[in-house]
Amino acid sequence: MRKGLKNRYIVLLATLSLTAAMVIGFFCWTAFYYKADDTAKAYLTSDTTLQEKGNLTILPEAGSTTAMIFYPGAKVEETAYLPLLERIREKAQITVIMVHMPLHLAFFDGNAADKVMQAYPDIRTWYISGHSLGGAMASQYAGRHADKIRGLILMGAYIYGDYPASGTLTLYGSLDTLARDKITYAENVVCIEGGNHAQFGNYGRQKGDSDATISREDQQAQAVRAITKFIDQGS
Repeated sequence: MRKGLKNRYIVLLATLSLTAAMVIGFFCWTAFYYKADDTAKAYLTSDTTLQEKGNLTILPEAGSTTAMIFYPGAKVEETAYLPLLERIREKAQITVIMVHMPLHLAFFDGNAADKVMQAYPDIRTWYISGHSLGGAMASQYAGRHADKIRGLILMGAYIYGDYPASGTLTLYGSLDTLARDKITYAENVVCIEGGNHAQFGNYGRQKGDSDATISREDQQAQAVRAITKFIDQGS
């Protein structure tokens, strides 16, 4: 084999090997995600009116023409958000629709809200929400489709895109070391004292996060009150 051809073959082989290693590494990384705790899992077998439709979990509110689409946080089992979302459905009296993201990563289906809206033509008023990376992707969607969205609700996330702060509710815990310092605006921002990043869901402690000084139930209850007030004001 000529030297030039041999060198090209070696470079190609090395490139393919590196690419394969990166792909394998990525799928190994996504295989480890935060699992829902027993409290959240109990919602799957309770008397709550959960419905599954494709990659969606629906918490329906009979007679409501308002709904909130929810994008979960990165590498978090979607079931972990059921306690929070069920309380939002109950208190705000709206339908809540949670998207199950490919590999638990919202950036793989940031436009999922399009299919949700098409599947529910009877809903006239839409909110979009998300936690952490899910919030970033929800924010990006809202910025690109402001004509479809009544409001944006972020938890442990900040506005990413062109959606206005005036139409956004931003919630974060005072001990959230993952998102707190990236919220650079003050309009419609609610700080939950003693809360952290992970307690918007039921999946335990998150790497890089601080320990909360209030309970998960308290943090979620405060979030639900703020979200209900925001939705009531926009209705």
